[in-house]
Amino acid sequence: MPVNIDRRKLQSLGRLELLAKQAVEGFITGLHKSPFHGFSVEFAEHRQYNSGESTRHLDWKLLARTDKHFVKRYEEETNLRCHILIDASASMYFPHGVDPNGPEFNKIKFSVYAAASLIELLKRQRDAVGLAVFADKIRVNTRASASDAHHNYLYSELEKLLDSVAITTGQTTMVTDTLHEIAESIHQRSMVIIFSDMMDNSAKADELFTALQHLRHRKHDVILFHVADQKKEVEFDFENRPYTFTDLESGEEIKVNPGDVRETYIQRMAEFRRELKLKCGQYRVDFVEADIHSGFNPVLMQYLIKRQKLY
Repeated sequence: MPVNIDRRKLQSLGRLELLAKQAVEGFITGLHKSPFHGFSVEFAEHRQYNSGESTRHLDWKLLARTDKHFVKRYEEETNLRCHILIDASASMYFPHGVDPNGPEFNKIKFSVYAAASLIELLKRQRDAVGLAVFADKIRVNTRASASDAHHNYLYSELEKLLDSVAITTGQTTMVTDTLHEIAESIHQRSMVIIFSDMMDNSAKADELFTALQHLRHRKHDVILFHVADQKKEVEFDFENRPYTFTDLESGEEIKVNPGDVRETYIQRMAEFRRELKLKCGQYRVDFVEADIHSGFNPVLMQYLIKRQKLY
């Protein structure tokens, strides 16, 4: 199986782009040593020349070396268009107070690193990629492109988001409205990858799934990475002593002993996740549970599996 990388070692290297390169290289090395070595993670920079077409983009140097006719591939010839959507609402900043340069992860920091790794993998495959960041409104929404300048811009936007990982309150979630808006803005069939905890604060939960259905109606292939802190948010693994829990969106506080509510909380959370998974299945949205403590290899693997099925 693919080996997990040492995230602490990666973080000491500096820029997000460099970390993403190291993450992908480690992932590819793991693939080559695993039963999944058949996955194609590198794509040719050229395609074969077709008789009668323009010789404008013919690679003359390659012709001189190999006596074969190949045409350089450009952005419009890309195999896939992918749009990465990141939920940057307040609930994604749990656990709060995480150091952007430290070894620990919260949900938004995990999503940024995972997205950067996906961008690097897409770059190596010559696929076009776009990025959207949203909370109460869309903050970033780019077209899909495969150019180096575009990749640099995406990394710079992710760096800005990474700098905000310690923010704790005041960013409400409106996944429903923003997904509808983003669905309308993506004009060509694409793979849409969403990083979100799906904790929308809208009154009607069904509207959230209608937004996912909107993406499918537009013929997009959708993967939802349901980002969570498995230990804290799902298993409710807190010491049996009084805590003050804070709503990251409203700032509202409640004092409680975890032992008094653990059983009820776990049951309610399981129901929420089960309903989300069921609805995604009904709308043919790939639902993937993404634990922030499990590294980025599972995210990259799910992307490759999906890509292999579609292209």
